[in-house]
Formats: sequence, C-alpha cells, structure tokens
Amino acid sequence: MGLNQTPMSERTHIGFFGKRNAGKSSVMNAVTGQELAVVSDVKGTTTDPVYKSMELLPLGPVVMMDTPGIDDEGELGSMRVRKSYQVLNKTDAAVLVIDGTVGASAEDEALLERIRKKNIPFIVVINKKELADTAVEEAVKRRLTLDDGQLALVSAATGEGIHELKERIASIARVEEPEKYLVRDLLEPSDVAVLVVPIDSAAPKGRLILPQQQTIRDILEADAVSVVVKENGVKNALGQLNKKPKMVITDSQVFAQVAADTPEDIQLTSFSILMARYKGNLEQAVRGVTALDGLEDGDMVLISEGCTHHRQCDDIGTVKIPRWIREYTGKDVQIVTSSGTEFPDDLKKYKLIIHCGGCMLNEREMKYRLSCAADQGVPMTNYGIMIAYVKGILKRSVQVFPDISVLLG
Repeated sequence: MGLNQTPMSERTHIGFFGKRNAGKSSVMNAVTGQELAVVSDVKGTTTDPVYKSMELLPLGPVVMMDTPGIDDEGELGSMRVRKSYQVLNKTDAAVLVIDGTVGASAEDEALLERIRKKNIPFIVVINKKELADTAVEEAVKRRLTLDDGQLALVSAATGEGIHELKERIASIARVEEPEKYLVRDLLEPSDVAVLVVPIDSAAPKGRLILPQQQTIRDILEADAVSVVVKENGVKNALGQLNKKPKMVITDSQVFAQVAADTPEDIQLTSFSILMARYKGNLEQAVRGVTALDGLEDGDMVLISEGCTHHRQCDDIGTVKIPRWIREYTGKDVQIVTSSGTEFPDDLKKYKLIIHCGGCMLNEREMKYRLSCAADQGVPMTNYGIMIAYVKGILKRSVQVFPDISVLLG
C-alpha cells in the first residue's frame, strides 16, 4: 500500500447486484467512467466478485464491487450466487440493477429482502431505459415496494441518468459517524510511543503491515513522537530515550519478550488490542478469550483470518496459535481454519472463535462476523488478546482502557 492510498478497509464499499445480463457491469463502468468490469452479451460473464479501489466524486475513496448474477444455474452457478450474497456482508451501499426490458423477478425480490434485513442503504436501478416499456417503472415499484427515492432509470449504453445515479449513490452511502482513533486520543502532543515491529520471513518485503502503518499515522496526527524498534531493541531504546515514553505498542507475537523488557510504570498494549477497539469489538474479545479455560479434549476452535496470504513454516494462524492453545489448556482441541471471505455461516459447533485483527475487513463485515458469533452464542476473541491471555499479561495490556480492565477482575 502506498503512503498516499486509503486502505481498502477504510473505503466505502459499493456493491452492484442483479441477474445475469441485467447490465450490472455496464452500469458500474458507466458510474466510474472506467472499464473496470468485462462486459459481453454472454450470460454469466462475471464469474467471481470483482473489486476495484478508486475515487468516486462526490463521495471520495470507495471500493466498487461487481458480482456474479443472482440467477446463475447449475452447481457452479449456485456457488457464484453464494459468492454474491457473501459480498453483501461488506456492502455499505447496494445497487440492485434490473433489466428494463424484463422487469423485476423473484430473484430480485429475494435479494432485496436480504438487503433490507441487513439494513444496507440501497437504490434499485432500471437499466436499458431506452428499450424499456413505459410501464416498467410502476411495475417494478409495486413488486419491490419502492418509493420514488429508491428507484432510478438509466441507460448504461447512452449514459442517460448516470450522473444523477452517482449523486444518489453518494447520498445513500455517505454516513456521518463519530471519528474513531487507533491511539490518537490516548496521547498528548510531544508524548513518545515506542512501536515494536518484528521483521521476519512473514513480513511483507519493503513495507510494514497495515496496522503498524495506521498506528504511526495516528501518532503523527496527535503531534506525538513514534520510535520504531525491533523486539531485540526495546530495552536499549528505552535506556537511550531522554523522556519516558507514554506507552509501548507491540506486535502480539513478541508480547512476552516486550513485556519483560518494559518497566511496569510504562503503559503496554498491542497493535491487535488497539485494532479491536477501533473495530468496536474489544469488550467482546476480552470476554470471549476466557472461554479458553473451559475447553475440553475434542472441542473445536475456529481460527479465522480476514485476508489470504502465503503460509510460512511457522505461520501464526495455523501453527503458533494452535500450539499456544494446546500448551495453555493441556487439551487435545480440534483446530479449524478459514481465511478471506470464507467465514462459516454455521458456528454452533465451535467452542471458541479466534479471529485476526481484521485490518483488511471493513467495519460492516467485521460487525457481521461478530454478530454471527454473538447470535449463535459462540465466544469470539482475536489473535493479540488470546496471545496476551495465555502469556499472562492481558490485564496489564488493557490497563490503558480501565473500563475493559475491570472485566478481568
């Protein structure tokens, strides 16, 4: 990620949905003014969700998402439809595209019902306006129970109505929310924060991982000072500083080592804990981690990551965390892993879910996963909180948040 780019997880996600040949890809291309998606007369041209980060004025940084047709057929078709429905979990604003020469269908009704249940702002677009029957607008409004503000008529072919559609999308997608911070609100100007960043074989070459970049940016926004060291440089850095740092923020994998090198009068936390607060699930994660103490032989634990990456020989999700769980509990638990968009619908068989920090997931998808766990009564925590807990340093690591610290007694 370049320093001038907004992370995908911080962008508004706009999803284009509809039946095959309704013109989803054509409408999206017309809205963006770019040929982002392949267009043809062949049904089912879009076989997988397509994501494109870009700037969409007047909205700003967005991710445009083109999806397979919701009426696809056969075994592969049903898998594509499932992918389209999965995209809803990260959609901040939905555009349902309907072929103006055909009108609304049962598939459109079913999808719109799901959109409404998820409280996703939406607009229904009747495409191919130049070919549509004059009565199609009223027919679609009746069948889908729409008011005038939820319907737009456009022609992706001629460009008619596209400018107005862009304005409508911006209006439904723009939500004013209280500003959230990773660490800025915990620092005063000129405070020093020491960031501990291991550089190992799993680190992306030439750059820091996203939570580390975001934390450095937030420290700068606070007019504070960041000092970045590797795990073997913490003690030396603390000894050389003329001013005692306000806090030490560490990568979770070296939590124990950093805790041992950080005096008790200096606040200690992790990127993962800060990210959990930023994503709104710190309390749930702290409560959930205590489920480790009740695990028995044969219990199933789901370890889930929001992104996909090349697995290293000592990968944290598939090797280190399973090892730490078994060492801490002394139990022969069963480990199941998932990554990317493949978050299971049915979670009831799991005794605990341990999720990554979710830095690559937008807020809506992270909230969806958290609510799925809560609704099904399954405790859920994250990597960093779990590591701090099994190392016996979680309470110290959340003392910076007194309302969370009391949950641990």
